[in-house]
Amino acid sequence: MERKALQNIFGQFASGVTVITCENADGEPHGATVTAFTAVSLEPRLCQVTLTRKSKACGYLEQAPFAVNILAADQLDIAMHFAGRPTTPGPVWADGATAPILCGSAATLSCEAWRSYDGGDHIIFIGEIVDAMSSGKPPLLYYRSTFHDLGEPSVNALWSLSADDPHSGWFDSTTTFTPFHLRRADQPA
Repeated sequence: MERKALQNIFGQFASGVTVITCENADGEPHGATVTAFTAVSLEPRLCQVTLTRKSKACGYLEQAPFAVNILAADQLDIAMHFAGRPTTPGPVWADGATAPILCGSAATLSCEAWRSYDGGDHIIFIGEIVDAMSSGKPPLLYYRSTFHDLGEPSVNALWSLSADDPHSGWFDSTTTFTPFHLRRADQPA
């Protein structure tokens, strides 16, 4: 399979947009736009970011604290800034619990380095989350090589189309179940 074909297939998966921030070798804030982010574990609190080996940020993250800034829908300029297209004015920085963070993000996770792994042409960094905050703003999304926002919800209820939806599914919140081996012969099946 050709590289471009595989990239297009990966692009079928919509993802959030993050900027991974850390300090460079001179102690200055540095960031990189990354869509390869995921939650890993609640206990311990872990998340994963994957950066191309070619990026400057990749070199700064080895055994170093970092922050995952989950960008808000109104931060397209910030995504582009850290993807190599600097904007003016630049980002607004703040001190985070472990590393510099970006102001205005939908959420921020401050991490200590936990592990790193070989990921082919990328390096997989696992961070232990020591602080987290959310602004409640909707996130910026990336799908098929284009940025998007959430738009209007496509369903009216969280459980829509689920068989156990308490509003319209087979079983409501008052339903009780009796295991077959405990059912009396005079009970309806």
